[in-house]
Amino acid sequence: MDVNSEASAPAASPASGAAQLGQVTSVRGSRISVGLFRRASIQSSRDTVGNFMGIRTARSFLTGVITDVSANTRSTVEESGHYATARVDLVGEIYDCGKPTAEFRRGVSEYPAIDDPVFEIEARELQLIFNVAGTSVFDIGSLQQNEEIDAYIDVDEMLTKHFAILGTTGVGKTSAVALTLQALLGKRPELRIFVLDVHNEYRRCFVDRAQILNPPNLRLPFWLFGFDELIDVLFSGRPAPDEEADVLSELIPLAKSMYQQSRQVLERGAKRGERPIRYTVDTPVPYRMSDLLSLLNERVGKLENRLSRLTYSRLLNRIQTVVDDARYAFMFENANVGGDTMADVLAQLFRLRPGEQPMTIMQLAGFPSEVVDAVVSVVCRLAFDFGLWSEGAVPLLFVCEEAHRYAAAGNVGFAPTRRAISRIAREGRKYGVYLGLVTQRPAELDPTILSQCSTIFAMRMTNDRDQAILRSALSDTTADLLDFLPALATAEVFAFGEGVALPARIKLKTLPAQQLPRSEAIANVRDRFGADVDQSFIASVLDRWRTATSASKLTVDEVKQELRQAAASDAARVPIAPNQLEPAEPAVQRQPSINRSDVYAAIKASNAGVKVR
Repeated sequence: MDVNSEASAPAASPASGAAQLGQVTSVRGSRISVGLFRRASIQSSRDTVGNFMGIRTARSFLTGVITDVSANTRSTVEESGHYATARVDLVGEIYDCGKPTAEFRRGVSEYPAIDDPVFEIEARELQLIFNVAGTSVFDIGSLQQNEEIDAYIDVDEMLTKHFAILGTTGVGKTSAVALTLQALLGKRPELRIFVLDVHNEYRRCFVDRAQILNPPNLRLPFWLFGFDELIDVLFSGRPAPDEEADVLSELIPLAKSMYQQSRQVLERGAKRGERPIRYTVDTPVPYRMSDLLSLLNERVGKLENRLSRLTYSRLLNRIQTVVDDARYAFMFENANVGGDTMADVLAQLFRLRPGEQPMTIMQLAGFPSEVVDAVVSVVCRLAFDFGLWSEGAVPLLFVCEEAHRYAAAGNVGFAPTRRAISRIAREGRKYGVYLGLVTQRPAELDPTILSQCSTIFAMRMTNDRDQAILRSALSDTTADLLDFLPALATAEVFAFGEGVALPARIKLKTLPAQQLPRSEAIANVRDRFGADVDQSFIASVLDRWRTATSASKLTVDEVKQELRQAAASDAARVPIAPNQLEPAEPAVQRQPSINRSDVYAAIKASNAGVKVR
C-alpha cells in the first residue's frame, strides 16, 4: 500500500478512535523514533515536545512522551511520506484500553515493532493516566496541553521517597511549596511539617495552622548542640584552634557528669560506692555553663606554663562573650539554671502534643548569621534521632528552603548540617522522617542528596549546570525533557518521578491572594514606602539595633558587683568608691534591669568623676 495514501486517510486506533499520527521507524530500548505524517486537518501542536503518543500492541496501549522533533529532508519525505521524525520515550502502558477495566501502569512489558501505527492520546486516555481518584492523591493543577485534565500527585509516593522543588527566583517556587504543603495538611492530618523559612515568607500562608519560631520565642538549650555545632557557635563559624577544641572535648563530658551527679544527690541522696555516669561529648544531657567555666578556671589555677594559661584565658573569654550576647539568648538564657527540658523542646519543635497546630515554621532571618548553620544542624539531627528512637511513631516532613545553603556540594558549608540532611535523605523514610528540598541552584546542592528525591518538580531554569546536575539525578527515561526548562512559563512545572503517573508539564493552581508567600522584610518596606523618616523613627531603629547586639540584661545587684570588680581590678584606672553608688540607688531601683553596655558607660563616667546613675 502506498504510504502517502495512508497519510491522506489515517487509520483509526482501536483504543480511542483517534487519527493515526505516524508509524514506528526505529526501536532502541525504551526509546523509539516515529515518522510523522503531514496532515492538514490535524493541529501541528500535537506533534511537539512534551506531548503524548500511543502505540497499540497485542496486550496493551503503550504510552510515550515526545522529547525531540526534527524535520526530514525532501528525499526522505518522497521516499517514506514522513515530513518529520519524533523521538519518543516510552514510560508506561494502558491495559484493557477502551474497557471499563482499563488500568495504567508504569514501565513497558512489550515493545513495539517497525511500522506499528502511532496515535494521539486523547482526553479519555489522559484522564485515565492523570486524573486518579482516591484518598492518597491531591490535585496540584492541570496539564498544560489540556487544562480540562487535572494533574494529581500520589501523596505516599511523594512523601516516603522524598521530593524536591527546583527553579530560579521569580518563577513561583515558593507558591508551589505553599500549595503542596496546604494539600498535604489536608490529606495527611497526622503528618507534622517543619519548614526552614530562610526569608520569613510563609507565615501568612498558613495563619492558624502553624506555629512560628524565631529567636524571641525559641528555646534551644546549648547542651542539645553536638560538639561540632557548639564549636561552630563559640568560634563564629571559624575553625577552632586545636588546643581550645581539645580542652572543650575533655571538660564538657565532666560538666555533664557533675550536673547529673548533683541531680542524683538532690533527688535520692548519694549512695556509697556509686560511680557517676560517663558521658560522651555529644550525649544530649543537660549541664550548666557555670560548671564548665568553673572547670576551666580550676585548670587555669593549676597551670604554670604561660602559653597554656593564655589558651585557657582566651577560651574563657570567648565562652563568656557568647553567653552574654543577647542574640544567643535562645541558647544560653538559663545556662546556669539546669533542668532537663529536652522533652519540652522536642514537643515545641515538632508539635508532638495532641491538638496542636501540625506545622512549625522556623524563621531563620532573625538569627545571627554565625549561628544559623549550627541551628539547622541541631534541628535536622533532632528530627532524625526522634524518628529513629520513636520508630516512626510521628511522621514528620522536613522542608529545607534554600537547601543549597545547608547541603552544598563538595566541602563547602558546614559539614555537620550537610551530614544531618544527608542522613534524612538516605535513611529517614525508614523512620517516618521525610525530606522536601527547595532550591534555586541545584548545581550547588549535594548531588547525592538530590538523587534521593524520587519526585522532582522542576520549574524554569536557564543555567546549564543546574540542568546538568538535575539530569544526572533523574533515573527516568524522560530526562531529555529538561532541555526545555528555560521555556516554562511562571507557575508551570515539569513533574517527574514516583509521585506522578507520567512526566508531564503541569500548570499549577493559583492560590488566593491572602495565602501567597510574601517576605516580611519586603512587606515592611512596602508599608513604610513614602512614609516620613523623622528623628523618632531613626531613634527607634537605633534602639532595636543596639538592643539586638547588646549583652544580656543585669539586675541592680549584678551592676554593683561588676562595678566593684572593675574598681578592684584596676583601682588607678577605675577609681570608684563604694559611696559613689549610693546616690544612684533610687534611680536604679526604678529600672528593674539594665544592659551590660550601661555598666561600661557607668565605669567610664566614674573615671571622669561623674556619679553613676
